[in-house]
Amino acid sequence: MKKICFLLFLLVLPGLMRGQAQSPQQKSLAITHVTVIDATGSPPKTDMTVVIIKDRITELARTGELSIPADAQVVDASGKFLIPGLWDMHVHTWYPDVMFLPLFIANGVTGVRDTHAPWEHFEQIKQWRKEIASGKIIGPRIISSGPLVDGPQSRIKPQHAEVSNSSAGREVVDTLKRRGADFVKVYDWLSRDSYYAIVDEAKTKGMPYTGHVPFAVSAAEASDARQNIEHLSGILLASSTDEAKLRAELTEGRSDPDGKAVLDTYSDEKAAALFARFARNGTWLTPTLMVTWASLGAYTGDHQVLDPLKYMPLSYRQGTHKISTQVPRLKQWGEWDPKGAFRSSEDLAQYKRRFEKYLEIVGKMRQAGVQLMTGTDTLKPFNLPGFSLQEELSLLVKAGLTPMEVLQAATRNPAKFLGMADSLGTVEKGKVADLVLLEASPLEEISNTQRIAAVIVGGRFISKSSLQGMLAGVEAAAKNK
Repeated sequence: MKKICFLLFLLVLPGLMRGQAQSPQQKSLAITHVTVIDATGSPPKTDMTVVIIKDRITELARTGELSIPADAQVVDASGKFLIPGLWDMHVHTWYPDVMFLPLFIANGVTGVRDTHAPWEHFEQIKQWRKEIASGKIIGPRIISSGPLVDGPQSRIKPQHAEVSNSSAGREVVDTLKRRGADFVKVYDWLSRDSYYAIVDEAKTKGMPYTGHVPFAVSAAEASDARQNIEHLSGILLASSTDEAKLRAELTEGRSDPDGKAVLDTYSDEKAAALFARFARNGTWLTPTLMVTWASLGAYTGDHQVLDPLKYMPLSYRQGTHKISTQVPRLKQWGEWDPKGAFRSSEDLAQYKRRFEKYLEIVGKMRQAGVQLMTGTDTLKPFNLPGFSLQEELSLLVKAGLTPMEVLQAATRNPAKFLGMADSLGTVEKGKVADLVLLEASPLEEISNTQRIAAVIVGGRFISKSSLQGMLAGVEAAAKNK
């Protein structure tokens, strides 16, 4: 794997790694005649010039109304649209190969939040952050939780931080804080005592906390505890008229938290009350619709799910996915473990039903004013760096969000959630220049975020041809593994 990284960056991307970083003689960039979609909610601003010095937007005005520095690289962006860099707020980079990082940038994803990194990989993430900041490698800004926190019954063994009682919960939070984790991620099998001890200690230490809603806690209780929620964890169960009975079965390992019994007893009234509670408490949700859609898309042969697999090493294609060899378009990728196949047409129908309910409740949360962010669960099966985030944007529109709301969920909202709204998330004077230049307006069609003309990362301009070179380099490296 290390040889692949070396080959990728030494042979394929030398121009990007060295030439795209601005030289000491050229420290400014001017993008002229561009339409700015700043993600504040304001209408697009046409024929603008954006001046960037080092990593900051220093001027933003109508073209012709400001002076361009003499040393500036000038990019005529007539007919193009400038948006903030995108964020994927739920990823897993736990696959020891830095070659994945350029895939985010090539898709306009300039920031990610890693929601589970075993200690060894967390140390790797910290090293990546240093190398990205210094310009040694190209990659997104990375926020990381370190290892997730779960109980002794965890299905993530042995990579999680195990907590069996309240004192152990407090100790884990202390360790995460000391070792540099940015937040705490809680998981399924925490006991109530452990969960509330973790919450209390995280508050004391000033650490944000998010994650699955533990089986022993309701989604309403988690919201009241000011936990932010990943996926749509615990929401269908909390919307069931049989919640108490099904929760008891769940804690005994006898039911599916989003299975048929939960869907059959779903209550619009309970869901509406829950979403109002989320809005009142300021609870943030990262729906990750993509993690469910990815399996369906692979099964149905959706090209947007399957085509990016060419950028993934064979070990990922063969060893990670649990999809049936019966899926025709997957045969080109080698032998596949059939254990995750839809065993019957009833299974497939149930999975589709669950996905449609997810779309419905995301739309209802949006109507209730719940704060939403974009995330994908990369590197889960068919959730591929950058590409899946682009697909998630379209799924959120399908769920009922407007293109502007989706754009904000991928830019402004993550910056606000992370406490970085003073420097990231919108295209405004004084903000960090993490930007994406598009060939068409995402407000007309959200899929236009895929029509990338250039990406600007910390003030560094990466042209379309360089982005294509990055992708070609990753693809070549994947073929050699």
